Order: sequence, then C-alpha cells, then structure tokens
Amino acid sequence: MQSESRDLSERLLDFAASSIGLMGKLSRNDVGKHVANQLMRAATSSGANYEEACAAESRADFIHTMQIVLKELRETSYWLKLADRAELVPGADSRALQNEADELTKIVARSVITAKGRAK
Repeated sequence: MQSESRDLSERLLDFAASSIGLMGKLSRNDVGKHVANQLMRAATSSGANYEEACAAESRADFIHTMQIVLKELRETSYWLKLADRAELVPGADSRALQNEADELTKIVARSVITAKGRAK
C-alpha cells in the first residue's frame, strides 16, 4: 500500500507539472490567461490534497479529502476539454493530459468507494 500511494503521489505530481507545461502553450489573451489560471489551480490542487489525505487523522477525514481530490481532477478535466474545444492548444497536447486525468479520476474514485465500504 505504501508503494501504491507513492506511485499515485508521483503520478499526480507529474500530472500537475505537465499541466503547468501545457499552460505555457495557451494564448496570452484574456481567455487563455483565465483558462491557464483555472487549469493550474485545479491540476496542482489535486496532488496537494492527495498529500493531505495521506496524512488524514481519521477515515472520515481521508474520505472527505479524497473526494476533494476527485472534484479537482474532474475540474481539471473540464478545463482541458475546454482548452481543446476552444482550440486554445493543439489537440494532441491536451488529449494526453485528458487521458491521464481520466485514469487518475478512476483510481481516486475507486479509492473513495473502497474507503467508504470499509467505513461501514
């Protein structure tokens, strides 16, 4: 389990770093800046909140914080899709990140479901 949480932590860190890299490719107009700021906030927050969940004080705290991670990943997916649909970045650049966001969302969702099941 310890190794799995480290792996997920590293994936979230890499995901945040890649998202930051994508932001540099967004246009510098007001729309691009807005999307870049929202994307940065959501993408970096998911990893930071995961680190908080790893230090949870109770199962309820863990579940709550992991649900925040899940929300942030879903929000990141939204901003990636919007950047792609509005053609703010090349599609291939955002699609790889979108795939990783989808995978991370599934992993975190399974973790929340498992933790809720064990809480009963």
